[in-house]
Amino acid sequence: MKRTLAQLAGLALTLAVLTLAGCNQRAAPPPALEVAQLFPTPRDVPAFTLTHSDGKPLTNADWKGRYTLVFMGYTNCPDICPTTLLTMHRMWAELEKAGVTDRVAVEFISVDPKRDTPKRLAEYVHGFDPAFAGATGSEAQLEKLSKALLLPFKIVPGAHGDYSVDHSATVAIIGPDAREIGVFMPPLHAAPMAVDLQRMAAWKP
Repeated sequence: MKRTLAQLAGLALTLAVLTLAGCNQRAAPPPALEVAQLFPTPRDVPAFTLTHSDGKPLTNADWKGRYTLVFMGYTNCPDICPTTLLTMHRMWAELEKAGVTDRVAVEFISVDPKRDTPKRLAEYVHGFDPAFAGATGSEAQLEKLSKALLLPFKIVPGAHGDYSVDHSATVAIIGPDAREIGVFMPPLHAAPMAVDLQRMAAWKP
């Protein structure tokens, strides 16, 4: 069947509209970020169960719906932990000004469950910011989670039965689907971290 020029033009216009509609439905590209390093593909986090300092369980499900920053350390840490938490406190103040703290959370996970009791953990974390959460768990659960998030740690024996903990200074970024989407690498700076989190919070993949 022969088609008139008008019919062919109409068909071309229809195809163009459909093509544009398809383009509009594609996922938006990730935002341009200042310091966050996003993975090419989000990393699945295996099921885990830890315990918050208030006694409530912490599982993968608790990380859904927001961007969660996860930092693994311990309360007796002499330098990295207090410096990192202070930086994130300053970052949090910027997020409060921007009105996006409902879309972001900060989790400090202790890798020293022998010494970091729930009371000690709560006092330590809330000393930096009341909005931050603290959690810990069994050595097996902590090791599994640290490997999954690429945040390694190691117990280092000391004199007279004492010990310290070597651990990563990196902060993991968990996306709203509870998968790890990237990291903040040291040295950490509050202002660009806050800018990145605002951009991610506004991102519609």
